[in-house]
Amino acid sequence: DLLKKEHGDNLVIIDFTHPTAVNPNAELYTSAGVNFVMGTTGGDRDKLMKDTTDSGVYAVIAPNMGKQIVALQATMERMAKDFPGAFSGYKLEVTESHQKTKADTSGTAKAMVASFQQLGVDEFGHDQITLLRDDESQRAFGVPEEYSTGHAFHTYTLTSGDGSVQFQFKHNVCGRRTYGEGVADAVLFVARKAQEKGEKKIFNMIDILEAGEMK
Repeated sequence: DLLKKEHGDNLVIIDFTHPTAVNPNAELYTSAGVNFVMGTTGGDRDKLMKDTTDSGVYAVIAPNMGKQIVALQATMERMAKDFPGAFSGYKLEVTESHQKTKADTSGTAKAMVASFQQLGVDEFGHDQITLLRDDESQRAFGVPEEYSTGHAFHTYTLTSGDGSVQFQFKHNVCGRRTYGEGVADAVLFVARKAQEKGEKKIFNMIDILEAGEMK
């Protein structure tokens, strides 16, 4: 409360914690009337959005803060909207690798799966995503040893029903710098939106990208 009184809408909390902390932390921020940037995945997302909406605080909530990855994600969403069923009959395989401390499935992978589903791939559930968290499988997947404690490797493979055609999309990140840059953009964005007192109060990284505010 003291920080809120001192800094007003310039105070923005950055949350990269644990899936089990998503909802308790959001309740803390919203009850204090503090704007926030939430990069933590997991938790009850519907409750997170409802609590944030009901509170009236400004927030950026996104499963990925990497600018270029966000652009890829937005491109896939638009492709799915413009060409639904384009990959009808294709089989999807998804593998993602993160540091051992990441407890849940990649939110980015889940979002990409949603786009592929709209593109018509065979039925595919989030429980079919292959998660790599051990050193041996990560080395085999191409993760450099020095980035074992901080990386995000994703590969999406689409194969036609007869196996004659295959597409592969991948995005591999070593370290956390690209996410830090995105978070900085998100903090400045949400602080400005709060000062402007705009009607829309909850944003994602695609909103920031479309606003041309990625530095």
